[in-house]
Amino acid sequence: MSLKYWLVICILGIGWGMSFMFNAILLRELGPLSVSMGRVAFGALGCWVYVIGARLPVNLTLTRAFGLLGFGALSYAAPFAFYALGQQHIASGVAGIVNATTPAFAVIVSHFWPGSERATLLKSLGVVCGFTGIVVLSLPVLGGGASSEFWAILLTLCAPICYAFSVNIARAFRDMQPVVLTALALTGATLAITPLALWQEGLPQITRAETWASLAMIGFVLTSAAFIAFYWLLPKVGPTNISTVTLIAPVSALVLGTWVLGETLRPEHLLGMAAIFAGLLLIDGRVIRRIWQGVSGKDQPKG
Repeated sequence: MSLKYWLVICILGIGWGMSFMFNAILLRELGPLSVSMGRVAFGALGCWVYVIGARLPVNLTLTRAFGLLGFGALSYAAPFAFYALGQQHIASGVAGIVNATTPAFAVIVSHFWPGSERATLLKSLGVVCGFTGIVVLSLPVLGGGASSEFWAILLTLCAPICYAFSVNIARAFRDMQPVVLTALALTGATLAITPLALWQEGLPQITRAETWASLAMIGFVLTSAAFIAFYWLLPKVGPTNISTVTLIAPVSALVLGTWVLGETLRPEHLLGMAAIFAGLLLIDGRVIRRIWQGVSGKDQPKG
């Protein structure tokens, strides 16, 4: 890849890591469901500005509209809510590390999904490493008797599980332009989460400038603009190269949580992240194949 593409990947990774910091700021004044509602609503608005400005065609039937409502709820509303719910009890850096398990869950779901890719030996080992990282994060919490933090980690894990299912369901919408799909899915997510958020938490009362600024950043920049950039980059570098974003985001979340929010950086955070990173490298497979070729001087066997 050229330097400019690597730069975009780094910016995306750092930006998506920042989202956990902004979640923590929003939770000072908003409930977790309201955080999700605000993010998907602002994200949808930003995407629609782009779709209309670029005059992209939007072809939508009633059946597909209902499908996109569910897809948006699973892909955006639910994960964003799970992260915000979990961050009521765990640090933003920990949530960012948990988010990095998304490829591991995607391997599991894809293995059993009809017509999808089956797990190889390397990918299976990567899944094991990913779950080892979660265990490393959880054991000190359990040993300290902080059951609320343990359950918060499990709740946060529901977000990458949602992503794992949504990437397989997304194949049903391959005929749609990605930005249009994102705009429609975020709109569906907004329609799905808004009644629940208003019922459980009432109408948000925002009094702080930092809350509005965080909503604007997490909605317009880290959701709509980031996904527009993501789908612009995807055909240029391919899905394997762009997956390196998952290696950058947790580092960004951990550093910003420690530096900006003053969260405590613990050894188990680094150990858990290292185990998950090892899992991501195994799932990706490129580094392992190059090492194998360098040692043996021949192609790596499949699996």
